Amino acid sequence: MIPLPLGEIAEITGGRVTGGDPSVIVTGPVEYDSRKIGPGGLFVAFAGEKVDGHDFAGVAIERGAAAVLGSRDTGVPGVVVEDPLAALAALARVVVARLDKLTVVGLTGSSGKTTTKDYIGQLLSRLGPTVAPAGSLNNELGFPYTVLQATGQTRFLVLEMGARGIGHIRYLTEIAQPSIGVVLNVGAAHIGEFGSVEGTAQAKGELVEALPSSGTAILNADDPLVAAMASRTAAAVVLVGTSGGLTASDITLDSSGRASYRLSDGSRSGDVRLSVAGEHQVANTLAAGAVALAAGMEFGDLVAALGEVGIVSGRRMDVFTRPDGIVVIDDSYNANPSSTAAALRALASMGSGKRTTAVLGYMAELGEFEMSGHAEVGRLAAELGVDRLIAVAGEARPILDGAAGVAGWRGTGHFAADQAAAIEILHQDLHADDVVLVKGSRYRTWDVADWMRRSEEVQPT
Repeated sequence: MIPLPLGEIAEITGGRVTGGDPSVIVTGPVEYDSRKIGPGGLFVAFAGEKVDGHDFAGVAIERGAAAVLGSRDTGVPGVVVEDPLAALAALARVVVARLDKLTVVGLTGSSGKTTTKDYIGQLLSRLGPTVAPAGSLNNELGFPYTVLQATGQTRFLVLEMGARGIGHIRYLTEIAQPSIGVVLNVGAAHIGEFGSVEGTAQAKGELVEALPSSGTAILNADDPLVAAMASRTAAAVVLVGTSGGLTASDITLDSSGRASYRLSDGSRSGDVRLSVAGEHQVANTLAAGAVALAAGMEFGDLVAALGEVGIVSGRRMDVFTRPDGIVVIDDSYNANPSSTAAALRALASMGSGKRTTAVLGYMAELGEFEMSGHAEVGRLAAELGVDRLIAVAGEARPILDGAAGVAGWRGTGHFAADQAAAIEILHQDLHADDVVLVKGSRYRTWDVADWMRRSEEVQPT
């Protein structure tokens, strides 16, 4: 964060200084985890249901924090506000407005946001100091927290934007207005909240509506609901996909599921060979590439750089080979029908000629589409010829029903009541030539993925 006196932080957030000198300068980072606080930092205390951050105010000061931002006086130097979350947003809004040399990039989509954010961060870091932290910091807490990691030296700030309702993305853009906005796709993620994919599209499109006329909207030409957002923005529009301003053609996959393609912007072209697995990474890297071009990267430099981007955030298409030869695709961070379909296609490609297993957990927030969404995933797995399906927990059972309904499927389906049962099924029958995908909504398959990883050494593919 940029250096700010405690008194000014109080003024910005509508709070009052307690237990300290208003002239003390906060110079370090903003953190809401006292274990991460550094010298000169600002510790934000939230009163949660299980843990009250105010109880760690003293620990934060001992670790070097200059002050605590919270909703009550903790007896240490701080600023007391009515709502720490709103105060964090207000502080972020002021800080980003003062960084006049900063380019803000915002991106959203039903799937692929975090991975694409990581790619954008890696590309832009070649052009200048960039803030694009690992993980999914895309909500009303993570978003301003990310903004406040920017300093006077930061040139690019990459912000992931999630939404669970209409107006959520608009709220985030009011904290930090992007000049470059990316919409990846519109799928069934959170359809229980939005009611339809059209409702999801309405919410995601709030990003491009917030762009200035001098900005750039990067839209997926292969998703009709995304491409239609071109009419909702005053910014210049760049379409990316198999058609548009930045395109990928002649797509091929190697034996490890890594794509190669011909990148073209209409007047220039070059061959890209990705080092990450999954054909869906073509769309992700195209979007990231369009951001880099908009930010000033030379086309030839982009062609080379795209082949070097890698996985940064954990449990997202993290492919590794165990010492016993089993290939594992750990995509267990989260799941929705679109991302699961992409992961299953990657499994089928990487597992050609080998035995394939998909361990699939429950996909949350599908509302009335819960049964059909899971069954659709099962049907796709069977159509792709996945050899073994393991559905974890009762809510995921329709996956097996969907697979069983596909005529000619010769695979086997297994129901595991919980993750321990899924591990036992795997433990009883693993072969050296197996390729195993682990995929599920947050926390529902992490134990399985960790068990598959458990070894002193793993060899990257």
